[in-house]
Amino acid sequence: MALEITDANFEELVLKSDKPVLVDFWAEWCGPCRMVGPVVEELAKEYEGKAVVGKVNVDNNPQISMQFGIRNIPALLYFKNGEVVDKQVGAVPKSVLAEKLNKQLA
Repeated sequence: MALEITDANFEELVLKSDKPVLVDFWAEWCGPCRMVGPVVEELAKEYEGKAVVGKVNVDNNPQISMQFGIRNIPALLYFKNGEVVDKQVGAVPKSVLAEKLNKQLA
């Protein structure tokens, strides 16, 4: 299951992770977010132990959302060694998200 990432645990779970991290910025009211949500959950299961997969509710965690300039959701940011290395905005097929995550594992 994807981790719930908040303003409070973001640094610990994302920036200090020794594995690549995929963070899904989403909101309840966002239709495309509801399409991407199940895909993110599948990726969380498939990459367990290899990568960290989490979700940030932008309504509940405005600090992180502002810090990374999230204006459109869903926004999926890929982190490696505490830095943003890739991003995807909008609903896309699972294969696109998996391919970007695989690049971070290489």
